[in-house]
Amino acid sequence: MKLRPMFDRIVIERVSSETRSRGGLFLPDSAQEKQNIGVVIAVGQGRLNEDGSLSPLAVAEGQKVMFGKYAGNEIEIGGAERIVLRESDILGILD
Repeated sequence: MKLRPMFDRIVIERVSSETRSRGGLFLPDSAQEKQNIGVVIAVGQGRLNEDGSLSPLAVAEGQKVMFGKYAGNEIEIGGAERIVLRESDILGILD
């Protein structure tokens, strides 16, 4: 199943977190922090303006982005966890 976001919404796959500490110890799942970095999986058509026109989004599929800690909605599609958020929730694009 594939999710196609509407308007200014973006689907992101979170980058996996570190499984080892800096000292080399393995971290259990309960001790791992969720990353605020992800890869854009799908983007909507654009932001809907007041006059009914669409403004294109600044992000594209495949780009790595940073987003706010509490931004978006977490959903599960086909056994994979995804985040759906608005373009305004993205803090920046990582190069």
